[in-house]
Amino acid sequence: MASIFTQIIKGDLPGQFVWQDDDCVALLTIQPIRPGHILVIPREEINHWDDVPPDLAGHLMQVAQKMAKAIKLTYPAKRVGLIIAGLEVPHTHLHVIPIDDMTDFDFRKASSPTTEELSEVAGSIRQALDKLG
Repeated sequence: MASIFTQIIKGDLPGQFVWQDDDCVALLTIQPIRPGHILVIPREEINHWDDVPPDLAGHLMQVAQKMAKAIKLTYPAKRVGLIIAGLEVPHTHLHVIPIDDMTDFDFRKASSPTTEELSEVAGSIRQALDKLG
C-alpha cells in the first residue's frame, strides 16, 4: 500500500505544497511543531533515509536548504533545524523547522492548524521562495 506521502504527492489526499520538482516535493506537515515546519519528501517511496541514493540525498538537502532560507524570511527564529526521524511514516522525509532552542524539536509540541491556517503559511513560504528566486 502506498504511504500517506505518496498518496498526497499523487493528489489522492490534500497537501499544502510549497515546492515540487521531478525528484521531490516540499509541503507543510499537518502537525507542525512551529509555523513554517516543512517536510521535504522524495517522490520515490524509500523507507529508510540511509537507502536514498547519494544523488537524490544531495538533492533533498539542497531543497531543504532552500526551504530553510524561505523560513528565515518568513518566521523569526534563531536557527532552522533539520531532523530525519523516520518513525512516523515509512517514506523518507526531512523535517525543516524554525527553532530557537533544542526543545523546539519536541514533537509533543505539535499543533493541528486548520486548513486555512496551513494555506496561509504555505502562501507565505511560496512568496519567500519567489523573492529568493
